[in-house]
Amino acid sequence: MKKVKFILVLLLVTTVAIAKKSPRKKINGNVGDVSIDIDYGAPSVKGRTIWGGLEKYGKVWRAGANENTTVTFDKDVTIGETAVPAGKYGFFIIPNETEDWIVIFNKKNDGWGAYSYNKDEDIVRLTVPRKLVDDNQEVLEFAIVETGIKFAWENARLVIPVN
Repeated sequence: MKKVKFILVLLLVTTVAIAKKSPRKKINGNVGDVSIDIDYGAPSVKGRTIWGGLEKYGKVWRAGANENTTVTFDKDVTIGETAVPAGKYGFFIIPNETEDWIVIFNKKNDGWGAYSYNKDEDIVRLTVPRKLVDDNQEVLEFAIVETGIKFAWENARLVIPVN
């Protein structure tokens, strides 16, 4: 019994420590008359190589830390060329070394990491240009801008078009 209690306390302490290192952030904004909410874990670079290091090229990534990043639209939208019904979606990114990146909106919005990701549940899979910049975005950040959703972490910047 003491061993079980010790393991539970250890798990709790570890969970709290991880949460402090990558705190949950929530942002809200509008594109036109559509309200968009984004909920994500915000990891820091901390001197690490993110792209091709911590986050492997060609692999599905949860676009944040810990629980999946989620994006909620209060009205139907168009992402790229795809009509997307109002709702809450898991958001993933596939970073690529030399090609544009792939952003994914997935019906599953309650996973941990990309472990339970299933391509068959994708509602949108869109290739977007990745811009590399000289300045470092230390803490992962999303923003709602006039043309959609902006993503910035380390030296990578993406804009996901939402209409």
